[in-house]
Amino acid sequence: MRKVFQAELHQVGEQLIEISRLVAEAMEKANQSFVNADIELAQEVIAADARIDFLQNDLDERAIEILALQGPVASDLRMIVGALRMSASLERMGDLARHVAQLARMRYPANVSPESLRPTFAELAENDIAIARKLTELLDTRNLELARDINRHNDRINELHAGIFKAIAAPDFPGNAPTAVDVSLASRYFERFADHGVSVARKVTYLVTGEWAPNGASH
Repeated sequence: MRKVFQAELHQVGEQLIEISRLVAEAMEKANQSFVNADIELAQEVIAADARIDFLQNDLDERAIEILALQGPVASDLRMIVGALRMSASLERMGDLARHVAQLARMRYPANVSPESLRPTFAELAENDIAIARKLTELLDTRNLELARDINRHNDRINELHAGIFKAIAAPDFPGNAPTAVDVSLASRYFERFADHGVSVARKVTYLVTGEWAPNGASH
């Protein structure tokens, strides 16, 4: 029975890694659709989100079944409860990538962002994609240096996000009210994507060390 239990735990862990991999892929493609006003790629991201949702639901059902039938204790219990919470954050990251793609689709054939803010959005996306890729590796390896890297990327994203809101408020903002709304929403999606990545990284850190890292810790 113990071997079966360990195999089930391993399967839950593998499914988390797979969801994280799909989330990284979703943000990469969502960003390409956002940058290039690529409606076909945007539609691909939107459709693919159903796969992430399915895997999250399947993982949650599997984890709840383990809780009900196996009666795990101590560290095993932390792992299962942690997996449930991490899967919710990963699913939300997939939703946020989908939201970016939906913005790109809604404004097609125009770009969502005015040209002056495109370098900022490019850096936001670059950091988000780095977080998603490192999160997949962190879930696989439990190398906590990756968690520290994720926090550093998130710090930079917070700076960029604040800068976009300053740009929107500036009198020389090169756009109308709908553009300002689109830009603020897009920036928020990128920023929240990173926040959920940090949340997953904190949970992995807790599973490894038994201690909660403080919110926003970078070192």
